[in-house]
Amino acid sequence: MNFLEKFNIKLKNENLLKIALTHSSYANEHKGCKNYERLEFLGDAVLELVTSEYFYLYTNYKEGQMTKLRASYVCEKALATYAKKIGIDKHIRLGHGQIHNLNDTIIADVFEAVVGAIYLDQGFDIAKNYIDTIIIPYIKKHIDFNADYKTRLQELVQTGRKSLEYEVVKETGESHKKTFEVVVKIDDIIYGRGKGSSKKEAEQMAALDAYNKSCR
Repeated sequence: MNFLEKFNIKLKNENLLKIALTHSSYANEHKGCKNYERLEFLGDAVLELVTSEYFYLYTNYKEGQMTKLRASYVCEKALATYAKKIGIDKHIRLGHGQIHNLNDTIIADVFEAVVGAIYLDQGFDIAKNYIDTIIIPYIKKHIDFNADYKTRLQELVQTGRKSLEYEVVKETGESHKKTFEVVVKIDDIIYGRGKGSSKKEAEQMAALDAYNKSCR
């Protein structure tokens, strides 16, 4: 799959990746097909270990703070964000009854399952490098996946009494599986860009991009 090629990962057992991308609704409609649930269980454990190791080695936080931070970077919203940025969501196999209901829960579960598949096929070091490459940049930027960045950006803009505007500049994909690209303008100058499966999500990602630039 092209989303793994960019990480220089090619699984020897490509069927593992197919399983990782297969929702139970698809498996139920195709006899003998396995779903991602067992791989998800494994991937969840690998993700927890890798992020735990990072916070232990590279911070001096106490146990409670490390636990809280780890949870924020492996929560559903975070995992779904990683998966969408990589493009995993475009390869998920859904049954006919679920095809119009691809949500963040499924996307996050598949991200974990893909980690599980990489771990089984390539070993811990490759899986760790994959996770580190994706997640650590978010940690270093101190991104809070539970924050409302549109509100935070609005507060910054109001301080300088500037105008703020969001604009959809691109829509791709089929009607039931669209990706929106949004720019945020401050006084008619583009400060941030973001993509999402909804306009609301794309606006939040654009606001996050602009907020990070404003806070540098």
